Amino acid sequence: MHVARKPKRLGSWHAVGGLVAHYRKQARLTQERFAELANLHVDTVGSIEQGRLALQPDRAEQFDELLGTGGALTVLVAKMPVRERIVQFAQGLVDHEQEAMGVLSYQIQMVPGLLQTREYCRATFDSRYPALGSETAEQWVEARMERQLIWQRDRPPVGHFILEESILRREVGSREVMRAQIRQILEYTEPIHMSVQIMPMDRMPHAGLAGPMTLLETPEHNYLVYLEVQRASFLVDDPDEVSDYHHKYGMLRSQALSPEESARYLNGLLGES
Repeated sequence: MHVARKPKRLGSWHAVGGLVAHYRKQARLTQERFAELANLHVDTVGSIEQGRLALQPDRAEQFDELLGTGGALTVLVAKMPVRERIVQFAQGLVDHEQEAMGVLSYQIQMVPGLLQTREYCRATFDSRYPALGSETAEQWVEARMERQLIWQRDRPPVGHFILEESILRREVGSREVMRAQIRQILEYTEPIHMSVQIMPMDRMPHAGLAGPMTLLETPEHNYLVYLEVQRASFLVDDPDEVSDYHHKYGMLRSQALSPEESARYLNGLLGES
């Protein structure tokens, strides 16, 4: 397997954290005293200063006020690109996703991040085990919501999604969270450059039993495949392997409900068919 890799970058949050520590020391505050003033646990302050935890925009404003930095941290955090706020194992996907000409995604367990509502997204992170800290979860939610800005580009990518029916039958968060999520999926089927197909649970033969995949077309019209399992991921660029995945995805499209049938199915779940 050929895996596409990008050069390692210096951690931007390390730089932000170093600046926080610099301003804190200039203000002659210990970590313990600063944590008390900010109403945070001292370990949270330490994680931010060491770059292990991103500094959220509202927290940056609070730190600026407490440390008298004139808004420097707020400006710096606002300039951070979305890819810097993504959990590391998904970095390869996001690096290419932001510039992709096309995104084809087959998912088996959850609504893909590019289609999620904020409430559904937060519910998925709230159910993680081991549990995430609240600030980390909120950081990941914000990053996932920013990923969806690709649909607002002047020339948005072509988007096609195949979702297993079981995803829509699993209640994530609550019944109302799921209903809002289904409505949002339906809204994403309206633009001419996007479509969604549902794979019925009783559909056999089935070309996707080996697991989920995301296929990307780069601005240079190269093709990549992103594969993820648990907390491991691979970005495949070998032409022969990529071709195999495209053939598999094509077969899945033929086996799933058509876009029109899928829309009717989604409306049926809402009781609006």
